[in-house]
Amino acid sequence: MTQRFDADDLARAVTAGVLEPGQDRALLAFLRAHPTRQPGFQLAHVAFYFGALLIMGAMGWLLTEAWMSVGDGALLAISLAYIVSLTLLGLALQRRAQPVAAGVLAAVAVSIVPLAVFALQRITGFWPFGDAATEYASYYRYVRGQWLLMEASTVLAGLLMLRVIRFPFIVLPMALALWFMSMDLSEYLYGDELSWAQRRAVSVWFGLALLLGTLIVDGRTHKDYAGWGYLAGLLAFWGGLTAMDSSSELGKLGYCLINLLLMGVAVLLRRTVFMVFGALGVAIYLGYLAHDVFAESLLFGLVLTLIGLGVIGLGLAYQKRRERLTEQLRTWLPEALGRALPALRR
Repeated sequence: MTQRFDADDLARAVTAGVLEPGQDRALLAFLRAHPTRQPGFQLAHVAFYFGALLIMGAMGWLLTEAWMSVGDGALLAISLAYIVSLTLLGLALQRRAQPVAAGVLAAVAVSIVPLAVFALQRITGFWPFGDAATEYASYYRYVRGQWLLMEASTVLAGLLMLRVIRFPFIVLPMALALWFMSMDLSEYLYGDELSWAQRRAVSVWFGLALLLGTLIVDGRTHKDYAGWGYLAGLLAFWGGLTAMDSSSELGKLGYCLINLLLMGVAVLLRRTVFMVFGALGVAIYLGYLAHDVFAESLLFGLVLTLIGLGVIGLGLAYQKRRERLTEQLRTWLPEALGRALPALRR
């Protein structure tokens, strides 16, 4: 396990007499100039995550009608068997110093919790839909206030799992459950009268709240739990924002500016996920311009090509000077806001 130290840790070492005054600053400068190389994202890790997503899909949104036909008792037994087996296997891999494989299996176990609660509710008669035939796959497709217990159970299971297997990927099924909960809670409170436009607004505001909450956590834990929180927050915020209808050119321009802002946040926080979503949003706006505004212009394609080459050039420049650019951008912010931002991870 890699141990991280900051200026406060070294200052305490001076107070305790372990380091001489002034040595803490010299040591911190040396560590920053010669950062410890962290193990990169390996090909095996791709296999771990891809395999986890396959299991999540098989026991989640891709669950077929054949599984539903086995009966609620069998469905509960199978889901519990999955959860227990994956958790025990994850713990065993954690003891063998395989944290990535252990963590993704733990996340899969958490993602199956809604299925177990689904079956348990139907067995105990605490099923809010009565005798209506409801497929489990509908949980991922439709907004319904009756799903709340399944979502709350998933978040609780994730919190418990993080106590035994501390791995950031476990945050993803928890964050998605919270996103679903925000939509379903809105319908539970307002009923079926909640319009599609209102649901998109709920998604945008929840995503923004999740992004701000993740920002508070970012940089304050030894492991990077914020990465998956940012991803889930952007899925809710950017997804709801992109799905909104705007009949005015000013509204569409505003959408583009928000996505440019996300790209700026990517540089500020050094988080690639913001750049990906921001670039997609800008591409969507440019696609609208190409097909609706400048459809008959021969120069538009040439202009976009030049812009694309310019963006590639900026990317190369940023790759060489990313630390200096990020630090410079942070100096332009108000002092209070700069102090509130998380420390950058190398």
